[in-house]
Amino acid sequence: MFDLFEKYLLSKAAFTADELQQIEAASIVRRLRKRQFLLQEGEVWAYYAFVASGCLRTYTVDAKGAEHILNFAVENWWTGDLQSLESGQPSGYNIDAVEDSTVVLIKHEQFEHLRQQIPALHEMVNGLLHRSFLVAQARIQTVISYSAEEKYRAFLQQYPAFALRIPQHMVASYLGMTTETLSRIRRNLV
Repeated sequence: MFDLFEKYLLSKAAFTADELQQIEAASIVRRLRKRQFLLQEGEVWAYYAFVASGCLRTYTVDAKGAEHILNFAVENWWTGDLQSLESGQPSGYNIDAVEDSTVVLIKHEQFEHLRQQIPALHEMVNGLLHRSFLVAQARIQTVISYSAEEKYRAFLQQYPAFALRIPQHMVASYLGMTTETLSRIRRNLV
């Protein structure tokens, strides 16, 4: 699976063969079965995680047992808990596989060392962080400003393949609505 990660890296920046070997040497490939955890609430997150295949979700569970999905990560996306990674504090999130998945993990310390040694990796990460901030800002705006129907329409426009790939109860959780509300909106759109 490192070959998928390598292909991704080469699509983002110019890496030498030696740099790719350094990255591969630090990489751990982990396969997850559907519903298997990558991270559980209370654990300290210690990796940068690239999704080579499959789909994962990051979520919390409230006192009533309801799930609140923060985000999904599919092929060629990154996932993890940056707050726990940087602070060393236990995570407040769970990350599990929505479907059978494969991730490439690199320990935080090794990743930071690689960023210092490989300028292309450093620039790539800076670009990813910038884009992630913009996506998070847009998501916050959608959550606080849009009606339920507008949220679903925006979701379909931004992530059209997700509607077919991700169970509807998870889409509803991500959008901050009940499954019943999402079902009603979907019926009205048809």
